[in-house]
Amino acid sequence: MKYFSIVLLLVAFALTGSAQNKDAILGKWVNSTGEAHIDVTKRSDKYFGKIVWLKDPKDEKGNVKTDYKNPNTSLRSKQIVGLEILKNFVFEDGKWTDGSIYDPKSGKLYSCNMTLKANGDLNMRGYIGVALLGRTEVWKRVK
Repeated sequence: MKYFSIVLLLVAFALTGSAQNKDAILGKWVNSTGEAHIDVTKRSDKYFGKIVWLKDPKDEKGNVKTDYKNPNTSLRSKQIVGLEILKNFVFEDGKWTDGSIYDPKSGKLYSCNMTLKANGDLNMRGYIGVALLGRTEVWKRVK
């Protein structure tokens, strides 16, 4: 009985630990180039992120930057600040998977996985098809 109680206690701690870890990515992050801050939020059991700050919010003509490279012409006038670029991530086995990341610089959408490193940085792995053939960026938490 004592052994069973210890096992049950360890299982409870493991489940509690994973429940705490899944929301560890919530908050504001700066992308690898330092050009944008992205606010990661949660809706239901999925994670999303939108651009909330740009280093240069205006183009060379002084106009507010828009999503002019979006393949959907009806979305090209949408402002970059406020644009949701991370969508539909789910937490599984210590990482956030099955989501997508949109690159407003190219107008391209990529599959994406995210992992939190031991130092608190966020690895963003964007890819088309197979994750092995993608690119990783490291985001840092905004202080």
